[in-house]
Amino acid sequence: MSGPPAPGMNLGQSRMEMAKDVKDEDKLYKFEGVIYSSIMSPAENLEGAKTMEARADDVMLVAYPKCGFNWMVAVLRKMMAAASGKKETPDMPPLIEFFSPDTQKLIAQRPSPRFLGTHLHPVNIPVSFKEKKTKMLVVWRNPKDTLVSYFHFMNKNPLLPSVEWDKFFSDFMSGEVVWGSYFDHAVAWDKLMDDPNDLSEGIRQISQFFGFPLTEEQVQTIYSETTFSAMKESGSHGKLGSVFFRKGEVGDWRNHFSEAQSQQMDEEFSKRLAGTKLGALLQYDTYCK
Repeated sequence: MSGPPAPGMNLGQSRMEMAKDVKDEDKLYKFEGVIYSSIMSPAENLEGAKTMEARADDVMLVAYPKCGFNWMVAVLRKMMAAASGKKETPDMPPLIEFFSPDTQKLIAQRPSPRFLGTHLHPVNIPVSFKEKKTKMLVVWRNPKDTLVSYFHFMNKNPLLPSVEWDKFFSDFMSGEVVWGSYFDHAVAWDKLMDDPNDLSEGIRQISQFFGFPLTEEQVQTIYSETTFSAMKESGSHGKLGSVFFRKGEVGDWRNHFSEAQSQQMDEEFSKRLAGTKLGALLQYDTYCK
């Protein structure tokens, strides 16, 4: 788990090789009550992240797993490159919980603005990000399609154990999945949202939020290069592309959920998110009924 691999695709590929020798039952563990990948997020990473020093001008991307994180990584990378006039960097900035202690030291030396991301619950994000008031772009997706994508991700990603649908559905609903409960994350982030509309209307609003000066031509170019089909066909993720990008469509949950499971999810959404700002943004009745 040690060593200072540069953040990006090489890190993911090296861990893919490591996973070949790890049994499914050893691929997950609990850290402070939350399940994590023992390969990508060992305890030393999570302990080290607690004292990570944030900067006010860090660009921070946050999402629950399978809610569009890797897609938005591509969007933000292109936006930052266009705004700075510099060539887009070839490597992907990984999640901070993937940084080994040695990599954390390298990140501390990187020039600003740094591009960072996380799937962590807001309570577990290093406290310095709150102290420095680092801007965070939070990406969400309706829970039914999130669950389906997560299920397929578990079965396609050798870093994680294979799962069976009914058991995974139950684990997702109880929060016993990697990075914890979707609904716990959603409720916590809803309480922290200042003006969610600033972050829900596309590339122009995101550029304004982070202060990236983009022309309309740059906005259109970024849009055309970061549609789901463009991302899937670009080969930007190499051998990992088929793991991260599957269908990218709304409503695939109908091909997986039983009537009872759909009703259970409806009841949980109503109990946890009905009447909230985030709940309204997800348009649950439109996409999940």
